Amino acid sequence: MAAYTPFSAQHVYSVYRRALRLTLSWSIRRDIWRQQALQIRARFDANKDVSDPRKIRELIVGAEQQLHVNRHPDPYIPPSRPGGSKYERNYPPSLEDPIDGPY
Repeated sequence: MAAYTPFSAQHVYSVYRRALRLTLSWSIRRDIWRQQALQIRARFDANKDVSDPRKIRELIVGAEQQLHVNRHPDPYIPPSRPGGSKYERNYPPSLEDPIDGPY
């Protein structure tokens, strides 16, 4: 990609990662998800040689629209991440709070 395009390679990587995460939210079985991930990769690889900035913009905007339309109502969140089921479940006690109270 050229430096003058409004979308950088990092933006393309971000869309790719978001697409993989979205399919992981919809697919529970890893073997099915893997096939979908290969299809996503093939779609990105098919457009890797595009150098026209307008076409690149069109492809990225189209991919982001598809991500928005296909978003999951309850996306998968790893358990130990913020919002996950184990996030800060067993946090260590504070040193400021005494374990044995005055009573």
